[in-house]
Amino acid sequence: MADIDTSGGGGKHKGGKKRGKKLSTRVDFTPMVDLGFLLITFFMLTTSMSKPSTMEINMPFKDEKMNVDDQTKIKESQAMTILLTGKDQIVYYFGIGDKVQNPLVTDYSRNGIRKILLEESKKRNPSIDSISIYRTMLKEKRINEETYKKNVSRIKAFKDGIIVLIKSDDKSRYKNLVDILDEMNITNIGRYAIVDIAPGDLKMINENPYVKK
Repeated sequence: MADIDTSGGGGKHKGGKKRGKKLSTRVDFTPMVDLGFLLITFFMLTTSMSKPSTMEINMPFKDEKMNVDDQTKIKESQAMTILLTGKDQIVYYFGIGDKVQNPLVTDYSRNGIRKILLEESKKRNPSIDSISIYRTMLKEKRINEETYKKNVSRIKAFKDGIIVLIKSDDKSRYKNLVDILDEMNITNIGRYAIVDIAPGDLKMINENPYVKK
């Protein structure tokens, strides 16, 4: 609201010379303050708070008293090991023990570890592409969230699906671990675990000529 103040200036002065009145304006910002509080209250009541997102991490359970028969056994054809090393590089190989295939080097790009995981997952789990169909059905509200999660869990738990072992050396960064866990979620890898790196894995990294030192 703007008020016009006519109290200042103008009138007769010494010498009998008459001057025109000077009009000054004064702006009242009280209504603007009220409007500001109304807007703040409106946004506080209508804006939904963001929910914290959680990341699922499967850690191996260590029990020295556990029998050998009770331990989870991984088939050679299912095992894939990912070694996180420095310079944002990944060394990966397939197999277990003495039957390990030649280790290869890749990165965290779309055409790197993500492409490899997608290809290997499809080889072992033909139903893995069905997850995108269920996701579309959920988005279109043709199924509820409970049905979606149930079907996705069933597909990811396919008994002959790929099993990924994630290991990191002392040169890798915390960001690298977060990135590879994101890739597990993006590529719908249902079974993976973070385990300690073995001396043989460190030797494999150090002796690989394609790993940046």
